Amino acid sequence: MFLKKITTAVAISIAATAAAQAAGHSSCGIDAGRVNIVGNEFPAIQTVGAGAVACANDNVEVKTNLTADHQKINVAGMTSNPAEYTSAIVANSSIVALMNEDVIRPLDDLVAEYGQDLKKNQLITVNGKVMAVAFMANAQHLVYRADVLEEAGVEVPTTYEEMLAGAKKIRDMGILENPLGGSYKAGWNLAQEFNNMYIGHGGEFFKPGSAEVDINNEKGVATLTMLKSLSEYMSPDFLTHDSNATNAEYRAGNVAMMNMWGSRAAGLVTEEGVPQEVVDGFAIAGPMTVAGGDTPATTLWWDGWTVAKNISDEDATATFKALTKAIEPAILDDAEVATQAVWLIDGYEPTEAAKGVFAAAAANSVPYPMVPYQGLLHSALGAELSDFMQGKESAEQALADVEAAYTAAAKEQGFLN
Repeated sequence: MFLKKITTAVAISIAATAAAQAAGHSSCGIDAGRVNIVGNEFPAIQTVGAGAVACANDNVEVKTNLTADHQKINVAGMTSNPAEYTSAIVANSSIVALMNEDVIRPLDDLVAEYGQDLKKNQLITVNGKVMAVAFMANAQHLVYRADVLEEAGVEVPTTYEEMLAGAKKIRDMGILENPLGGSYKAGWNLAQEFNNMYIGHGGEFFKPGSAEVDINNEKGVATLTMLKSLSEYMSPDFLTHDSNATNAEYRAGNVAMMNMWGSRAAGLVTEEGVPQEVVDGFAIAGPMTVAGGDTPATTLWWDGWTVAKNISDEDATATFKALTKAIEPAILDDAEVATQAVWLIDGYEPTEAAKGVFAAAAANSVPYPMVPYQGLLHSALGAELSDFMQGKESAEQALADVEAAYTAAAKEQGFLN
């Protein structure tokens, strides 16, 4: 039921645009307290972090730690008492670990007192309590070079099979040696690519009504087979490529097609030094399907912020106020900020860079699973799939290794007997 509400909230916010934007900035209204935010490092989150930092004054300290390693440090940084971080910026997946460890607080009282301007579909509710405030939607989708595809006579792919065929043609014609890109870095990124592809194949991660994993099957094997086939058209060091490295390959003109986050699309070719042909050829399309299915091989996400449990009420209030200020509608007056994300903020108007995420929502993409043990499976996938991708073991053995690693972790956490 919760997943359905989240999907509906994101889809409604994406489909609708507000009539007007709020004008000007009001005071942050913070007289005392400490704010320390941990989160990812892409542009939209950097904007939110900067907005919160702007609330600092002689009596209020505001700091941010925005890093790709945020999921490795946020739980530990919020477990101490008092917590080092007063807020973690999270998504569908990463909030689960914080709730499992009981390090974030319900926000209902703060919403009632200071959140009157927040929209209902920004309030992420779990078991009847507001646990996060969402500010953007996200999804992975196709990013490509229109000029390269035109040169090769390749249509914009709508399936992964078409992407493979197009990549072969581009290579055979000598246009690009490694025409595909992907965030296949061993660990979280590779696991996410498995999740996307497995969903596209119609796979279910767990047995119905159970925490018992169920991926070592025909759909799991087909998923790994497709990932391996795609990797054969990527840079040989693809297992070291996260989103940053994959985007760098695209900017350098080495990649013709890739599955990339919508939150990265707006700034992909705006950096200095990007060749003009890459800038001119930059194009976006929706997520692709696979194996004849009609469910996109992607996941729908929200990003939002939380407030730590192990902090004083004064710090919690300061954190809530600063982050609410950071996502007020007036930030969209900045044209660059407006293009950084599919904002779940009043006044957001769709941009060209956002159409991939819009397409993902319109195609009924499923949200990243928010069951409490999904993170354990994600970790097991990230740790166990590299050997298969390097040709060191079979798909069946890799999936068996994943299931064994997950099962051990799930038993340790009490999800399985």
